[in-house]
Amino acid sequence: MAAPRYKQLVDALAADIRSGRLAPGARLPTHRALAAREGIALVTATRVYAELEAMGVVSREQGRGTFVRDLAVPAGHGIDQQAVAADAVDLSFNYPSVPGQADLLRQALREVAASGDLDSLLRYQPHRGRPQDRASLARHLRRRGITTDAERVVVAGGAQHGLAITVMATLKAGDVVAVDALTYPGFKVLAHAFQLDLEPIPVTPGGPDLDALEKLCAVRPVRAIYTMPTLHNPLGWVMDAADRARLIKIARQYGPLIIEDASYAYLAEDPPPPLTASAPDITLYVSGLSKSIATGLRVGFVVAPPPLLPSLERAIRATTWNTPALTTAIACRWLDDGTADRLEAQKRDDAQARQAIAAQELAGLPLVSHPSSYFTWLPLPDDARADRLTATLARQHISVSTAEPYTTSTHTPQALRLALGSTDLDRLRVTLCTVREVVLEDACT
Repeated sequence: MAAPRYKQLVDALAADIRSGRLAPGARLPTHRALAAREGIALVTATRVYAELEAMGVVSREQGRGTFVRDLAVPAGHGIDQQAVAADAVDLSFNYPSVPGQADLLRQALREVAASGDLDSLLRYQPHRGRPQDRASLARHLRRRGITTDAERVVVAGGAQHGLAITVMATLKAGDVVAVDALTYPGFKVLAHAFQLDLEPIPVTPGGPDLDALEKLCAVRPVRAIYTMPTLHNPLGWVMDAADRARLIKIARQYGPLIIEDASYAYLAEDPPPPLTASAPDITLYVSGLSKSIATGLRVGFVVAPPPLLPSLERAIRATTWNTPALTTAIACRWLDDGTADRLEAQKRDDAQARQAIAAQELAGLPLVSHPSSYFTWLPLPDDARADRLTATLARQHISVSTAEPYTTSTHTPQALRLALGSTDLDRLRVTLCTVREVVLEDACT
């Protein structure tokens, strides 16, 4: 039996997209034009596009039309580091490193091998982490302006695991979570997995639109606010003290928990105190050492209100049982002897040098960034197509990200997010020069 006409059209268009005959960023005919071209009803043309969108091969933008998606990134899955070609310059993912880190690891391994009870590292650890490890993290957090004791610290397998156990411990399917309209893709992945209802809050140059947040809390049962007040990813803002105080006031008035993601906070010099410093009873502070020390050192931590600690412990037991003892031991050794502080300072200097290069090589483009950040946001002209630019750059062996993985609203802005921390400075300079040429050339076509 022959497939229905609309199914044949869906299959033909999908095949053209997957084969590259319809390039990423190409605008498809309007619903009315497709209906006229194919001799079908307007409602059938609408059904065709709806199925293509559900398949993830096109995206619809209000007032602009329907466009072919870049299939290098699966719909809704955020940034896929493995999709980057081996010979490409990776500006889509940050794994910052500074010289000498491998030597530090060799020394740390020798010190651990020469230390006392090695057998303890071969056994199961307490679910929340060993008391001495939690104490090391508590001392580290005090240098970040968070006065806490070891009992409120939970050791996790990286910041992403910290976010996962936070979601598992505090939220359930259908819960409403307020998030920035542009936010960290890893939280979007968790929200999808746990069926959370994300409500996007418009963004301003200095942080989330708190008027919009308050209006949302007044009309919907917001269970949590997910926020990055210190060095937001991807926009790089640092919320000022007044906005932090108001966000806390809104949370206290309407009851949601605050999930404070501080993964990049170490890069900001002299920021206002973290939210958890002013509202420890309603805030879960989540961070890790992947960006500040090394991406392969999967040690994270959550600072939580005491009533939530048993739930967090159950979530750890259900996921990883405990963090790997060896990596935690190395991380805490570096926290205690000052190595972590030195690495963080080196990476702040490194990020500032990279931002200076970006400002030079992308001069004249409307960059949005923080002077100590490892990434920059590049809004594009209204008639530009980010997926078309990413495809052009990919052909020149440069990997960048569009706004799609970061977007939580129905409107995806045309923008590129450029990670600056994953290649050497000379190659970064040349690569950003190419990015600028491609963006300007696209604007002239």
